Amino acid sequence: MTSAGWTLDDIPDLTGRRALVTGVTSGIGEATVLELARHGAEVILGARNQAKLETTIARIEREVPSAVLHPLEIDVSDLTSVRKAADQVTEPLHLLVNNAGVMATPHHRTADGLELQMATNYFGPFALTGLLFPRLVDSGDGRVVAISSQGSRVARRAPLDDPLDQSRRYGRWQAYFASKLADLLFLFELDRRCREQGVPVKGLAAHPGYSATGLMGTGRNTGNTGERMRFTATILQAVFSAVGQPASLGALPTLMAATADLPGSTYVGPDGLLQFKGRPRIVNARRLAHDREAQRRLWELSEEATGVQFLDG
Repeated sequence: MTSAGWTLDDIPDLTGRRALVTGVTSGIGEATVLELARHGAEVILGARNQAKLETTIARIEREVPSAVLHPLEIDVSDLTSVRKAADQVTEPLHLLVNNAGVMATPHHRTADGLELQMATNYFGPFALTGLLFPRLVDSGDGRVVAISSQGSRVARRAPLDDPLDQSRRYGRWQAYFASKLADLLFLFELDRRCREQGVPVKGLAAHPGYSATGLMGTGRNTGNTGERMRFTATILQAVFSAVGQPASLGALPTLMAATADLPGSTYVGPDGLLQFKGRPRIVNARRLAHDREAQRRLWELSEEATGVQFLDG
């Protein structure tokens, strides 16, 4: 690492290492895969749209002709899809980057009865991590990276209510903030359990700051609500593009968390004012994200909601 901080030049040779990254057809996910492949990693690209997935692979192969890339069709909001995809990963896995996500979508319940943002941003990644956990252990040096957000700092409380309860009033931004806090609670609990049980897997987290990633409007929108959402998304994306940083820079915290020699439970974000943009550095999560009781309760709730159990506490 240079005196100016971590850069892409600090990524080590990743030859012989296998990674899986979700949400790869644009933005931070695609930029992450590009650099992992450029540095020699074999990468499994997970996305729900097969056509976009093939286009992304072709783009990366043009830039990195030596890239070893494998498509994996997966909709992380759908637990059946998550299980089907996980069954296709049979080799040791060194790195799992749970990057796929949606932001501030209209209220929608998935086929599993889960609110869409919590399903996509948290419950799906929890299930995928658990189902792939044997593959991460098999590598002898596994790492899980969760993608959180500065929005996690303004979540009102930990999301510990029954996720199937539809009686509560829905707020699209509070749901998003809660899902990103959940990512941190899970990641820190995962890392603690691995450390205490001597399992060769560690968990780290990252947030991209304010980045023009195309995340707005990635939900399932229909009818008039969908048209309004697309209009709002267009406005917000214009704002993000004007004040934020490009996805190539927004991906740097993810890449540092994924490849740098860092201890488990490290959180990486931009070094600029209010962590909006800048070079990646180690940052602090809010105190609630480190609440051991909230971490434990969320883990148990997640096992019940997804039917995936691993790393007994």
